[in-house]
Amino acid sequence: MMRFRGVLACCSFILVTLLGAGAIADAERLQSALEVLTDMAGSQDRGIPNDLIQQARCLVIIPGVKKAALGFGGQYGRGYMTCRRPEGQGWSAPAGVRVEGGSVGFQIGASETDVILIVRNQPGVDRLLSSRFTVGVDAAVAAGPVGRRASAETDATMRAEILAYSHSRGVFAGIALQGATLRDDTDENQQLYGSAASNREIVTGNVAVPEDAKAFMAEVGKY
Repeated sequence: MMRFRGVLACCSFILVTLLGAGAIADAERLQSALEVLTDMAGSQDRGIPNDLIQQARCLVIIPGVKKAALGFGGQYGRGYMTCRRPEGQGWSAPAGVRVEGGSVGFQIGASETDVILIVRNQPGVDRLLSSRFTVGVDAAVAAGPVGRRASAETDATMRAEILAYSHSRGVFAGIALQGATLRDDTDENQQLYGSAASNREIVTGNVAVPEDAKAFMAEVGKY
């Protein structure tokens, strides 16, 4: 009985910590996503190489992925994806993305990490636009090269469908979302577009960019 109560307390701690990540209004989240892109790609010497973004088929930007653990681990975050439109028409309107995941083992503590995924080819796009997929299981994912190291490391990542970048306290790290599940955030899409449209409908259709998202999309266009 005591063990059960301990597990219940652990789960309650994780649930309260992670659900707090979803309480931000979409305008704030869009601004956070804009700032994450600026921070992680704004420096040629120590950021995400611009040429990799220029070659991307889709971008996924998730500010402040929450991780919490007290015996059992979990992670939660909400962000946006945008994909290239055909024939040089620029980037699609943004669609909401929700990331969820868990882990088992002795862990304790909490952290917050900004994440960018660069989807490099059509198989990666197809997986991203499925109802849900698991990073590192349903798609070939590699930690992306940073800054001037890119030219030396790009060959090693050419087979990856997705390049993953995680950024915590100003430092790039490995693949933060390994094993996490990504799916459509229909609640966010409802707020942005007035309907719970699927991400496929938004990024492959002729959907206008909402007023609240124009600054974010202008930042994406810079790269």
